[in-house]
Amino acid sequence: MNRRGALLLAAGAVGVGAAVVAARGRARERSEHTTFDIPPDTPGHQGGSGTPILLLHGISVTWRTWKPILPLLEQHHEVFAPTLLGHSGAAMLPDGVEPSIDALVDGVEAELDSLGLDKVHVVGNSMGGWVALELARRGRARSVVVFSPAGGWSSNLRLAALVTGMRVGFDVLQALGPRAEALARSPRGRRMLVSAQVAHPERFDPAEVVADIRALRNIPVVRPLIKVLGQHPFEELPDPGCPVRVVWARKDKVIPFPVFGQPLVDKIPGAELLFLDDVGHVPMSDDPEAVTRLILEVTDKVDREAEQAGLVR
Repeated sequence: MNRRGALLLAAGAVGVGAAVVAARGRARERSEHTTFDIPPDTPGHQGGSGTPILLLHGISVTWRTWKPILPLLEQHHEVFAPTLLGHSGAAMLPDGVEPSIDALVDGVEAELDSLGLDKVHVVGNSMGGWVALELARRGRARSVVVFSPAGGWSSNLRLAALVTGMRVGFDVLQALGPRAEALARSPRGRRMLVSAQVAHPERFDPAEVVADIRALRNIPVVRPLIKVLGQHPFEELPDPGCPVRVVWARKDKVIPFPVFGQPLVDKIPGAELLFLDDVGHVPMSDDPEAVTRLILEVTDKVDREAEQAGLVR
């Protein structure tokens, strides 16, 4: 993409934000007037039984992003879905610690240590996918499955446009305040709010849209993270020490594969690469069964091999 194209992309992000602002009055008139009893955000979720599996969310959201697949995974695994440090419901970064991927990985490692867990299956989406790969680098993963992981790019202009779009989106949602929740209560408003993230906004639970909007108000780490994520790309990982499956959404509008995916996959030469049809950047609500299947194919194989080798599970 040339400079003009990148600038148009950034301008388009600003235009989307303006469209949302312009629609806020319509949302008040056309909303379903539904109220949602959403409890305060918590540090994470734990449930199920089996070998432990860790689920890591993307920037600005919480563990709740995994809710569509939790009942399916918990039939096979003991699931740990923490909210990352600095995000709503979780602890803030320690004093003196600057926001970074390493700081988030440190937080997850400390949580694993507190649970008495050494190596676990790790699943991540977007920024959480990057964190998952770094856990493998540190020797904490039995397997890794990542969905559209962040950390790679081939164009600094496209990256700059992406960062601009994210900042505009966050600013608009915070400026809208409760009016953003009114948008989330109507089908048209939900499409406007989440169509960049998912392929099927109609499948996205409106209560979860509202929960994500509320969470964003309590995440001071978001803007510093956005700034630093673009300064230090994912480093080569020639030997992750475990199977790695990278799954990219064919309808990913946030970080499309040619610009953001291929550069990352090139740095993990042993990784398996798959594409998932008819889902967006955050695929869990688009197709929870397919997402779960792609995870279990990897974890089941690793667990079977461990049993056959007589290793303690």
